[in-house]
Amino acid sequence: MSDRPLRLAITCYPSVGGSGILASELGEELAARGHEIHFISYEQPFRMPEGPRVFFHPVKVSSYDLFKYPDYTLPLSVKMAEVSRDHSLDLLHVHYAVPHATAAVLARAMLHEEHRLRIITTLHGTDTTLLGRDPGYGPAIRHALENSDAVTTVSQFMQRETVRLLGVQRPIEVIHNFFEPHRSQHRRDEMRTELGLQEGEAMLLHLSNLRPLKRTDLMLDAVARLKGRVPFKLVVLAGADSRAFAAEVKRRGLDKEIVIRERVSEIEEYLEAADLGIFTSEVESFCLSILELMSIGCPSVAFAVGGIPEVSLSGETGLLVPFGDAAALAAAAETLLLNPDQRAAMGRAGRARARQHFSAATIVPQYEALYRRVVASAR
Repeated sequence: MSDRPLRLAITCYPSVGGSGILASELGEELAARGHEIHFISYEQPFRMPEGPRVFFHPVKVSSYDLFKYPDYTLPLSVKMAEVSRDHSLDLLHVHYAVPHATAAVLARAMLHEEHRLRIITTLHGTDTTLLGRDPGYGPAIRHALENSDAVTTVSQFMQRETVRLLGVQRPIEVIHNFFEPHRSQHRRDEMRTELGLQEGEAMLLHLSNLRPLKRTDLMLDAVARLKGRVPFKLVVLAGADSRAFAAEVKRRGLDKEIVIRERVSEIEEYLEAADLGIFTSEVESFCLSILELMSIGCPSVAFAVGGIPEVSLSGETGLLVPFGDAAALAAAAETLLLNPDQRAAMGRAGRARARQHFSAATIVPQYEALYRRVVASAR
């Protein structure tokens, strides 16, 4: 099999979220390895790299009075076919099934056989756990997966859920998320000062798009229980509009304990400044944010849901408690905040686990091998 550089397109949601972040980081790593990467989306992905061998192709979404709602799937499929034909792509890697996988299957049908488009679909979470349950989406998702050349997902949990909810009969390969921290632009003490932390205050960190499944209500319950028991501030990096969340923080009287930042692209300085992560999702396919913290040696407390136990080992790299138990979560956070030696030991174990199992050096070659198998099988 040829080891020549590949030409491939990546389609993802460009907004802040695990699927878009992973897709952008993957594109960066692949370009650094000599491959040619074409991003296709309605706007430039949030963390899309810049440099040689990386290109962006915007999808124009028109609004016609004929349609009650603007359509994205059809113009996306046209752009996928156009980029594939004009740049002789080897394959298209779509992240998140709806509508990317469906658009890819339609794009392939538009092309002549000599421009046959190979499709790899990666499932990241709610495209299976939420939309897969919806009778208006489930059959279309199943059709797109069955007509992809390969399907991957980011955890064993997601693999099982995809089979259970969608009845997919084809093989689904698990390729975990990865994270490679960049150099921080500010020192830890500088960042903590900028965030308003006082001497002796611990910094908790939460990163998410604040969607309902993140259950920030339970996080605020836990934070309220911590108030007065240990000095701290919770820094929330919000990947979406945080006004409703900020209003709830104020209503609960926690505005002095919580600092909110929106759409932060360079997260490393916040990771470096943190003492502990806190996550309260109802379901998670993987939880990239926990891995981001592990990668710089910071443990987290979280609910033991979905794929989180595949990432963080409770009692070794962090502490996990049953879903919904805000009191147990607050107690776990208090335990680690009051025991810096235990927290440091968990941080070291987490960094070692991240490097061994979830680094670019471990994960990206798995994608490259899959790409080459798919390309070779189509000949």
